[in-house]
Amino acid sequence: MCVEIHLTDTEPPPSLQTMSNETLVTEFILQGFSEHPEYRVLLFSCFLSLYTVALTGNVLIILAITFNPGLHTPMYFFLFNLATMDMICTSSIMPKAMADLLSERSSISYGGCMAQLYFLTWSASSELLLLTVMAYDRYAAICHPLHYNTMMSKTCCGVLATGVWVLCAFNTAIHTGLMLRLSFCGPNVITHFFCEVPPLLRLSCSSTYVNSVMIVLADAFYGMLNFLMTVMSYGSIIASILKMRTSEGKKKAFSTCSSHLTVVCMYYTAVFYAYISPVSSYSAEKSKVAGVLYTMLSPTLNPLIYSLRNNEVKTALRKLFPFFRN
Repeated sequence: MCVEIHLTDTEPPPSLQTMSNETLVTEFILQGFSEHPEYRVLLFSCFLSLYTVALTGNVLIILAITFNPGLHTPMYFFLFNLATMDMICTSSIMPKAMADLLSERSSISYGGCMAQLYFLTWSASSELLLLTVMAYDRYAAICHPLHYNTMMSKTCCGVLATGVWVLCAFNTAIHTGLMLRLSFCGPNVITHFFCEVPPLLRLSCSSTYVNSVMIVLADAFYGMLNFLMTVMSYGSIIASILKMRTSEGKKKAFSTCSSHLTVVCMYYTAVFYAYISPVSSYSAEKSKVAGVLYTMLSPTLNPLIYSLRNNEVKTALRKLFPFFRN
């Protein structure tokens, strides 16, 4: 049922617009970390550092892969896509979050909120799918080395990457479209530092049943199905490694997938912690912590975990930027 707000002898506040006895929200207030004002400077410094490192690391990865023919392999092709997704994810959140830490009133327009929701959901869901594709790539490399070039041909890699981007863009368009059909008629305070589906649904004054059903379906696909496929890939990889006779072979095989396994564990932990639960049990504090993990910490650590400690990437960076030789 929609909440009616009757105003007498006063003009509606700028975040509300009165239409047909209903006061519709035209902007939202992001609660952010306002309950801890004493940490604003510290949080701003941390966010700025993480954002700078995330952008720098992912840009270097993209440049190294683009301009070095030796890195034009399926593994680095998917890593290029992952770095691009990480930049979109963190850039859709961090500039606004840092600006809000420096201002007294953290507001975002209705359109800006929907745009932020779209790009964040698109990049985050794409990363989940891409991690599954990368797990399949490692499965093909370790379990079927003789058929690897056939299984992971350029055509196959292109189809997989395109499918990830298009499928997630379409899925995100559905969720954003369903959000646009909802009415928001006050209150308008989002208990987060960015626009996210669960807190927005709690603010709606119209039925969110269809949205909730679609969220359950998306959780089942992106969370459960992709997770099971990744686990199956690594189950086969571990079984193949254990069958190897030499310890050197086992060590080499494990080194090719340990970085990806680390990222998978870190990312899925944050996503499950934040989202694999009913909207009714949504916790603002828990979601903020998870939000920091997958929108800031993960894009910052991914380049370090995957490639900046990789000798092939280091060699490519030295060729591009001579100052890396020192």
